[in-house]
Amino acid sequence: MDGSELRTWRQKWGFSQAKLSKALGVSTMAVAYWEWGQRRIPPLLPLALEALENRMKEEGKHGLIMGMPKVQEKE
Repeated sequence: MDGSELRTWRQKWGFSQAKLSKALGVSTMAVAYWEWGQRRIPPLLPLALEALENRMKEEGKHGLIMGMPKVQEKE
């Protein structure tokens, strides 16, 4: 995985850099540096992202997003 792939993943799943950093337990700048190619992406990051995907898919089935109730937008 490289920085552009990480950015694509993050945007696909609706994460800001700050939200993803909080979910991963790292600083926002760590995510930014990975995306910019200024820091090496940890080898286990793809596994962590896969776990986040699975968590979000499972929570989506129950009307939750990252442990919070899903709010429907007004039509």
